[in-house]
Amino acid sequence: MITADAPLPTAPQMKEPMPHVLIIRAPYYLAIADGLRDGAVRILDEAGATHEMLDVAGALELASAIELAVRSPRRFDAYVALGCVVRGDTDHYDHVCREAMAGLTHVALKHGVCVGNGLLTVHSEQQAIDRSSADGHNKGAEAAVAALVQLNAARFLGSV
Repeated sequence: MITADAPLPTAPQMKEPMPHVLIIRAPYYLAIADGLRDGAVRILDEAGATHEMLDVAGALELASAIELAVRSPRRFDAYVALGCVVRGDTDHYDHVCREAMAGLTHVALKHGVCVGNGLLTVHSEQQAIDRSSADGHNKGAEAAVAALVQLNAARFLGSV
């Protein structure tokens, strides 16, 4: 069980130009996805970042949505991938988790884009609820922080 005494994640300081971020959400578990989104939006708002949201069918489509966004004429400085996969009675969970995570890593490395990974891979819905609630353990907020910190690093290194 996660305790609620952890401090809330806070947005890193961003330099101009303020980032424009695409939040990609797999809403299969809608209440959980909404909680993750709310956490991410809170961080992006704190940082002064603008953001848009795109829903995809499921966890496996998160990486391909980033791939499509990178190729589109629309420009985003970073991406936040949100969703949830809950273990079931078959090995489907293992395949989806492995491929979804590998896809997110692949697209980030292939294109040199900043991706915050907020895809929950949990054993129960309660674990997902604990990680998507408004307390200090919201993984959507943590994914947004990760995307912004990575963007700061990319800007410092001159790679974006």
